[in-house]
Amino acid sequence: MAKITFITSDSETKVLEANSGNIMELAVQNKVKGIDGNCGGVCSCATCHVHVQPEYWEKAGEPSELEQDMLEFDDNVSEYSRLSCQIKVSDTIDGIVLKVAK
Repeated sequence: MAKITFITSDSETKVLEANSGNIMELAVQNKVKGIDGNCGGVCSCATCHVHVQPEYWEKAGEPSELEQDMLEFDDNVSEYSRLSCQIKVSDTIDGIVLKVAK
């Protein structure tokens, strides 16, 4: 079971747990403000953009080339940007903290 902390753009903190799927699915199921997942998780819309807190970057891993291409269309990209649909839920990411992009 992985514990994932979301911090929304209005500083609301939501701690959720999951053991499968991806972070975007978890966020949408639990109505995390700012994560829409309009494309259903196929890496084609960037409506699930999050900023991984720097100390957890290694847990999330580097974005794929396709994901990097999608992030180029977002105005709020940082060096810690990821699409939450591309981060799989596993024990590896347990404890990760994500700020929802504006």
